Amino acid sequence: MEVRAFYWKDDHLLLLDQRELPQREVWLELRDHEAVAKAIKEMAVRGAPAIGCVAAYGFVLGVKKEDPQKVYEILKNTRPTAYNLFWALNRVMTALKEGRDITEEAISIEREDYEANRRMGEIGSQFIEDGMRVLTHCNTGALATAGWGTALGVIRSAHYSGKRIHVFVNETRPYMQGARLTAWELLKEGIPHTLITDMTAGFLMKRGLIDAVFVGADRITKRGDVANKIGTYTLSVLAKTHNIPFYVVAPTSTFDPNMESGEDVPIEERSEEEVKSFKGCHFSPKETKALHIAFDITPAENITAIITEKGVIYPNR
Repeated sequence: MEVRAFYWKDDHLLLLDQRELPQREVWLELRDHEAVAKAIKEMAVRGAPAIGCVAAYGFVLGVKKEDPQKVYEILKNTRPTAYNLFWALNRVMTALKEGRDITEEAISIEREDYEANRRMGEIGSQFIEDGMRVLTHCNTGALATAGWGTALGVIRSAHYSGKRIHVFVNETRPYMQGARLTAWELLKEGIPHTLITDMTAGFLMKRGLIDAVFVGADRITKRGDVANKIGTYTLSVLAKTHNIPFYVVAPTSTFDPNMESGEDVPIEERSEEEVKSFKGCHFSPKETKALHIAFDITPAENITAIITEKGVIYPNR
């Protein structure tokens, strides 16, 4: 049975609370747009495609009771970097203005994302050879999407085609999406993997233990610069230094046609407490200040290829 991050149930949304994984599988029942906005903002759901899908359903729930523009603004202001959020909200708002069924539009957004992920998996698996050792960052699997996944979806597709793969999983501080979520998904799929600290990747590359890097994206600009989970830029520099291919996997809904370069992307800064503590465990002095930049920008020149459901883009050609 495939991993799912959410289910639409006619009059409410069921959401797997990713903050509780891997210890517990807790499902939240969300019945209004404010509950959906809170879930997005507080990281119960994360991953740009999943955020977009969930926000669309939140809009459906909200317009039953509130002014559509107010609902739109509340949901839009939850996370500033992930472009899929704005893309999905614009689609359901347009459907409402045109008199179309917004529930059907939200369902279409979810279905299209899943189909795009399966297609990206097929296209991207050509870049994985039998016996490869690949590195991934954060969580880009079914939990981050409508299902199957982006970068992790490519790995999943290659695995199910019979290729032997070993995945090195960055822990991904401070929310530990790699350690908690990616490892959990790989374990469920029976895909061989090893968890590493974020700072281990460069040394493994130097030792010749990484054959390729696969990451997702939260926003892609016209130039081909990519906003993604903090640490992605560092990996791209390391990969370039060691002549290792660096692949970005994302649906076309992640491309922002109005943003020229990475310099223009709004970068989310989250609470410093998320750096100083985790799940109630405080491990730094209370008086110490922390900086929590949630995303960074990987320039197009560091990217070997961007894999989409419509084909492969080579930014440097």
